[in-house]
Amino acid sequence: MSPGAVQVDETGPGSSSRHPLPQPAPCVAVEAEMTGTGPVRLRLGDDTLSVSAVHAEGRCSLEVTTATGAGPHTSRHRSRRSARAEGLRRLALTLTGTEAVVLGDDGTGWRAHGRVDLRELDQPRGHSDRGPAPAALCRDEAWLARLEVEHTGEVARLRAGGFGQLGLRDLRLITHADGAAYADGPGEEGRVLWLSATSAGPGFFGTAHTSVWRLDLDGYRLEHHADLFFRRPGRAGVFGDHATHVVRDGDGWLVATSTWGDFDHRRDDAGVEVTLARTDVDLLRGRHVLDTEPLALPVDGLASVGVWDPHLVRTDLGQGPVWLVGYVSAREFFDFHPVLAEGPALDRLSLRAALTSRRATEGTTLVRWDERWRVLASDGRDNPRRHRAQYPVLDLDLRPDGAPLDAAYPTNIPWPTLAPLPDGGWLLLTFNGRGVGGRVVGYGSHGDVVVLRAPATAPDPVAEDTETGPAS
Repeated sequence: MSPGAVQVDETGPGSSSRHPLPQPAPCVAVEAEMTGTGPVRLRLGDDTLSVSAVHAEGRCSLEVTTATGAGPHTSRHRSRRSARAEGLRRLALTLTGTEAVVLGDDGTGWRAHGRVDLRELDQPRGHSDRGPAPAALCRDEAWLARLEVEHTGEVARLRAGGFGQLGLRDLRLITHADGAAYADGPGEEGRVLWLSATSAGPGFFGTAHTSVWRLDLDGYRLEHHADLFFRRPGRAGVFGDHATHVVRDGDGWLVATSTWGDFDHRRDDAGVEVTLARTDVDLLRGRHVLDTEPLALPVDGLASVGVWDPHLVRTDLGQGPVWLVGYVSAREFFDFHPVLAEGPALDRLSLRAALTSRRATEGTTLVRWDERWRVLASDGRDNPRRHRAQYPVLDLDLRPDGAPLDAAYPTNIPWPTLAPLPDGGWLLLTFNGRGVGGRVVGYGSHGDVVVLRAPATAPDPVAEDTETGPAS
């Protein structure tokens, strides 16, 4: 659960309780401390749609109840391999995107015991008047405003509110438009970095969302501060889109994000785009839903089926101000490579370069050192052998510009977020592939934040020390 988004915290709630729990997005959790082995039910929703987690007789299951013309209809779901959950100390239910998950903690940490994707629910037989589809309804802002949390059974404590994360990935510096790291006041300069990240959910892309974090460089203390969600042009609902860059531009913010929030690689029309939000609200604190517009990233001649991982910088290359935008283009899912665009405005971009020799390279990042702009990326292990498990250093035409970064490569495709330090050293901020939650969660719950430091004596960023900390 997100520490700053707890809305219900009740000790000794009795054998039943019910509380309003309005949410800005489908990113919500409830957890209960167990008092024994008796049955416990946790419920999120309202009379039109609700999801419930049930623990009884040492097993966990999920229920989805929808309103139909003939009355409520409930479907029941139990994992064949993972339902057993004996000796639980805590029980939790999450709804992230369109997926409901039941989790239990027997003292060794959270483990998922079942899941259901609302997109996959069949029309109940004999009920043609079903009402809105559950997958659409759970993104509806009116439904989210009516959300309630309910429990039955003996529990010692009940907590509910915004879902937090099962690990972080896709870390990016929050920057000014010129690429400099953002500081929230002069007292933070040189001692604090602000980051956006993908807060992993208990599943694949659709369960994650964008979050904002503050990293204190004294001890590398990482604190969660905000969560960001998005409306899309021409689409109803709220989405947990991620792989985001947050940019301070004058007195306002630009937020470029990737539309992973409802990605389903099984669909014939699967695709990912980049959207752009403009706002003057304080994105460093709280939970926000942002209106977006398309950010048209050029893919001329690339036969692209999707773009993601935007990184924006406004600079002067000798002929006046220009925007540089790094991103990734996919030939298919998943065969992808870095791209760089430039233009006088974000709605007037043209293709500058594409590194088509890669097939599993992402995290395109613009960074300035030695008075020159360079492009960093992350060569995943599915690339050709000579381009595997490294951080290439490229020029603005995406040609090699020196050796790859000398740094640990702790997972399949960790991003290369590089930050200069006041003493002339560098930090590389990335993530590993540590999974959380067991086999029901599967891929997507990684990972811990990894901090690598290069000393000031190094002529180029070279990692010397590695320090890891749990993203919690």
